[in-house]
Amino acid sequence: MAGVLDRIKQFARSPQGRRAAEQVRRAASDPRRRAQAQQMLRKFGKRR
Repeated sequence: MAGVLDRIKQFARSPQGRRAAEQVRRAASDPRRRAQAQQMLRKFGKRR
């Protein structure tokens, strides 16, 4: 399991990982995207 975490950390430090993180931050700050994410979580939460 440590190998998987190391690979995730390595990706997060790479330029591609930084770009992906920045895209996620921008999407999370958009109120419309945030509402969509909350709606999806509610939808999937009901299935349990």
